[in-house]
Amino acid sequence: MKAAFSDLQRGLEPSRTPVSWGLATFRGRFAEISGGEATAALTLTMSLVAEAQQCEEPVAWVTGRDSGFFPPDVAAVGIDLSALAVVWAQGALEAARAADLLLRSGAFGLVVLDLGTDDDLPLAAQTRLAALAKKHETALLCLTRKERERPSLGSLISLRADASRTGRAPPLFRCETRILKDKRQGPGRTFAELCHGPDGLS
Repeated sequence: MKAAFSDLQRGLEPSRTPVSWGLATFRGRFAEISGGEATAALTLTMSLVAEAQQCEEPVAWVTGRDSGFFPPDVAAVGIDLSALAVVWAQGALEAARAADLLLRSGAFGLVVLDLGTDDDLPLAAQTRLAALAKKHETALLCLTRKERERPSLGSLISLRADASRTGRAPPLFRCETRILKDKRQGPGRTFAELCHGPDGLS
């Protein structure tokens, strides 16, 4: 009887399971990671790229000329640049068309749409992208640069996270993500990890 009561008490305790930040969380989903500064969102996304490559999943990165990443920093964290397909696009619409083609191929485990501040994606384009991501079990991740108070790309976003740097002690910095929207598990959870910053990061 005492053991059963103890089990019941444990069952009533709130879950302390940390947010799982891995590729499995994003498979088949149309997700958005935003942040007022690019560093944290980029760092967390690169961890997903590294995981996909370790699982031998092809990855594509669609970006504009005013956004993107610094290749030497990415290579320094173990990402194989020769296996990372990078597509340059002019504006959000062209980026969406490129992502559409990549998703239709069914060949990629992760497609990153780095939109920066240009996040005006028409609903029709979002509908196609979300359906293709689900059909091919591809993680479709949109990177946007904006404050957490601003709305997500749209109602079709399955998971939205806000990333920020919450502490630093060079060369380390604390990278934190707050889940603002999650159609499967609900919002409010956080994930944090210590990351190595590139040379010159203050």
